[in-house]
Amino acid sequence: MTHPHKTLHNRFRLQGSSYNLEELKEIAYSLVKEGEVYEIAIGDFLLDWLNDKLTLTVQTSGSTGAPKTIVLEKEKMLNSTKATGDFFNLKEGNTALLCLSADYIAGKMMLVRAMVLGLELDYVSPTSKPIGKEFESHDFCAMVPLQVANSLDELKNIKKLIVGGSPMNQELKTKIKDRGLKTEIFETYGMTETITHIAVKKVHPVETENIVFKTLPGVAINTDERDCLVIDAPLVSDDIISTNDIVRIVSNTEFEWLGRYDNVINSGGVKLFPEQIEHKLHETIKARFFVAGLPDDILGQKLVLVVEGNTATDQLLEKIKQLTSLDKYEVPKQIFTVPKFKETDSGKVQRKKTLEQVK
Repeated sequence: MTHPHKTLHNRFRLQGSSYNLEELKEIAYSLVKEGEVYEIAIGDFLLDWLNDKLTLTVQTSGSTGAPKTIVLEKEKMLNSTKATGDFFNLKEGNTALLCLSADYIAGKMMLVRAMVLGLELDYVSPTSKPIGKEFESHDFCAMVPLQVANSLDELKNIKKLIVGGSPMNQELKTKIKDRGLKTEIFETYGMTETITHIAVKKVHPVETENIVFKTLPGVAINTDERDCLVIDAPLVSDDIISTNDIVRIVSNTEFEWLGRYDNVINSGGVKLFPEQIEHKLHETIKARFFVAGLPDDILGQKLVLVVEGNTATDQLLEKIKQLTSLDKYEVPKQIFTVPKFKETDSGKVQRKKTLEQVK
């Protein structure tokens, strides 16, 4: 039996060195035995990828629900890699940086892309600020929004950057634009089940804000009775995937993301989309924040604002009431503050767990 996933591209480099199959396994063993915590994850994945099994087990991050493990076919991961390579025009010999945890699918796929496409991959600890002032230039990199926000001065050294894990807020996009970066930055849409992204939208540089995601080739989209996205992507999944993301279908290959079905607030019969409200509030609130719904005897749910850190809530509410962009139903009924938001290991805010601190 042939194992296409065990074929290493001859231009593949890891931390500047080239390896054949057996040498790479030895490096993986060394990382598991002697490496830092994040290097152990890299070594574990390399050993899983390079064995004879045709599938591997992956854990979801738990940002939108309880973490779970799923089984992925390595052939489907190869298909995803080729689609990404074609879409972003990645060439053999291009340099790439891994600064995400290899415990999760986004980090694992950076390793697969390097091995299959022949990229020269460097890796660093997947911290909230993964790159410093001495950071060397790379052609391709993937980050979560928190890492982008903490690396604004260094992004000039990345030619193409994909950002996933959670949506980029308006404040972050504005900061990127104000720096006049030449870096091409793309927001991605996807999940573990779709082996990272199945749709992409360019956020920088753009003349006007782009709100529409464009699907990769071989991806069909639709919506269910909840107006949530349904994905048919046979190259990366045998199953049709129903999501909890409310979208507006623009065309057969384009959609606008409106928010999470789990987060929709029904206040007095009016459906409120937290993500849309948060977009309007970003110009007013400098700290991290989110809006949510809490039980209310009259409205069913009341809209509340949760802000991280110390904030004068009365003054903030007055500023919010003066915003002309907000509909009257979109003004929070109450503002709460918490010292620190609950987060996943990858830095995503866990809204439900954070909200439990203020109930």
